[in-house]
Amino acid sequence: MSIDRRQLLAGGGLLVAFSLAGHGLAQLAGGGEGGAAPPPRRPDLPGSLKSNPVLDSWVHIASDGKITVFSGKAELGQGIRTALRQVAAEELDVPPTTIDLVTADTARTPDEGLTAGSHSMQDGGTAIANACANVRMLLTRAAAKRWGEAADTLSTNGKAQVIAPDGRSLGYGALAAELSLHVEAIPNAPRRDPRNYRTLGHDLPRIDIPAKLTGGAAYVQDLRLPGMLHARVVRGPSYGTRLAKPQLDRARKMPGVVAVIENGRFAAVVAEREWQAIQAMRVAQDSDYVRDKPPLPVDDGPHRLQKLPTREIQVLDTHDGAKPVWKTVRGSYSRPWYSHGSIGPSCAVALAKGGELTLWSHSQGVFDMHRAVAELVGLPPEKVRCIHTPSAGCYGQNGADDVTAEAGLIAMALPGRPIRLQWMREQEFGWEPCGCGMVTRVEAAIGPDKRIAHWNYEVWSNSHNNRPVGAGGYAVAQEISPGFPAPEPKPIPMPEGDGDRNANPLYVFPNMDVRYHFVPEMPLRVSALRSLGAHLNVFTIESVLDELALAGGVDPLAFRLAHMQDERARAVMIEATNRFDWARRPRGDGRRGCGMAFARYKNIGAYCAIAMEIEVERETGAVTVHRVQAAVDAGQPASPDGIRNQVEGGILQSLSWAKREAVTYDATRRTSFDWGSYPILRFEEVPGTVAVHVMDRPGAPFLGAGETAQGPTSAALANAIADATGARLRDMPLTPEVVKAAIGLAG
Repeated sequence: MSIDRRQLLAGGGLLVAFSLAGHGLAQLAGGGEGGAAPPPRRPDLPGSLKSNPVLDSWVHIASDGKITVFSGKAELGQGIRTALRQVAAEELDVPPTTIDLVTADTARTPDEGLTAGSHSMQDGGTAIANACANVRMLLTRAAAKRWGEAADTLSTNGKAQVIAPDGRSLGYGALAAELSLHVEAIPNAPRRDPRNYRTLGHDLPRIDIPAKLTGGAAYVQDLRLPGMLHARVVRGPSYGTRLAKPQLDRARKMPGVVAVIENGRFAAVVAEREWQAIQAMRVAQDSDYVRDKPPLPVDDGPHRLQKLPTREIQVLDTHDGAKPVWKTVRGSYSRPWYSHGSIGPSCAVALAKGGELTLWSHSQGVFDMHRAVAELVGLPPEKVRCIHTPSAGCYGQNGADDVTAEAGLIAMALPGRPIRLQWMREQEFGWEPCGCGMVTRVEAAIGPDKRIAHWNYEVWSNSHNNRPVGAGGYAVAQEISPGFPAPEPKPIPMPEGDGDRNANPLYVFPNMDVRYHFVPEMPLRVSALRSLGAHLNVFTIESVLDELALAGGVDPLAFRLAHMQDERARAVMIEATNRFDWARRPRGDGRRGCGMAFARYKNIGAYCAIAMEIEVERETGAVTVHRVQAAVDAGQPASPDGIRNQVEGGILQSLSWAKREAVTYDATRRTSFDWGSYPILRFEEVPGTVAVHVMDRPGAPFLGAGETAQGPTSAALANAIADATGARLRDMPLTPEVVKAAIGLAG
């Protein structure tokens, strides 16, 4: 799969593969998660071009016209390969089917850091658009030089050809054969006019779907290499436990077992066949367990965070003069710890050969990984290659990073044989980092003018930024001997934020005191989960806005618009509610009700407004979502279908979080190990209709849309339940039992 520079030059064509000079400096942080971003090499360039300015990091056009585009962003199921290919096709002005897109391979693609924080289009898509515009400009100049024409008289025709005014044409391959590029991009290469777009803004079939739909080789779990062995890890039931007496000697004698790997407290069985590895693991784990970390917070739940030492971060502190107070709303809100709930348990394949280690992983951070795993196994980073291979989605740090590090350790002990390691379902639930439990507290007031007079807001959370950037970030690093210390948890600074993400309202409120109580001590192992702290912060803010609107006798939409100056935010709210027919919506009658909510993700990403109609079965507390209407402004939509996919998926995931999900545990271990003890939204609970309108913003910068729906959806649900029943629910999950009890209290 690898090719050296000499081979590329000898083959002719426009050399636009990865830049050797810039590779080490090409780290961008995805939403503030993972490794820190290095100083940009070219701050004047947009997106990931800042750290990867050389054009040969992004595109290769061979002399036969074949085009390859390279991206450091990974396909996580969000359809990004389709969208990025559309971006490249538009700015190169070629058919999308002529482009081979290579993503997230530490030996082939530019280092764009994590695929996280809804940065794939903002950073990666922007970089590809501008790199391809640079390349098209240079091809046009080459044709102009050959013909003796002025470059501004030439055009391209959408078929990888430059066209002269008299109709002459030259293919990109012929022009590329005369060029060898290793030059930096310019910041203002001419982009294609949105009025003439052939690809951007159009719905094209997603290129990742056919294999998934037909049962093809779509995921890392499907990867099979010659001579591959199968492994399973042997450990206690959940993070923070260990087996008292693992039966490793018994496992060694099992049929098909090739080896039992032991390193400190880390153990794994390796067998010729997968079922043999599973059977040997079950025998080895026939043991009691002990907990070697502090007890889990059985009585307090996420409110334990409020009793732990904190570091206070002042997010906002504004003073606009005392305003008269008419009515005040106070409340505390919370969400539990969540599992990522990936349908496919984490899996990785590793091969140690010739002093090098190759990893096939569905980690969102393959560039951090190849450095961190190198440290873990004692190799130089350049001897570890990590190739992103999709899995069943995660949107955050599930077990993908851990399972890859463990596969690497096992492979180093058995060089020459590929090792496929897959966690069991119960290991995924027991050992992956959870999404953070969180608590918020609000006091807000309106004056006689029915406008907000003051806003006091507090949030308690652990760090959502515990992705491994060094060996110590893996759970196995504290099991092996000698081990690596776990890194110190740190918050992500604003404007990205982590626990305080979206705690700073986009609305214009006077007299705001917003504080983040960052909690370093983690009762449960936690890290990133889709939208980070934005989920609870938006849930809280939008719930309080509804309470204040009700207290003032103002329509919830009108109340929001009265406090919003951002015109694009206003447009999204108006679009969603118009399409929902908000003015003639069913009003709360004890069973049926409607709610709305809005947020701009991180206040720098996509805008999203949600309107929702629900019905509550008062006898049981069950909530049926009849319809959801969303409007989203993600800037110039590269793939409108992809944006709709992301927002629809975000709506369903957020409803699942809000209605059902919570990691359960006793004092010694997690206890939610399967889909019965960790319920997720089922097909019969999908809303009757989900409609997503994508705002058309021709030529506007790309805005990340992957996480924009999480907060508004859960908030709209709570607001709809309050509208239907009069019961204000503040602590997720809003299970039927919780809803029924609240209805009883509300009368």
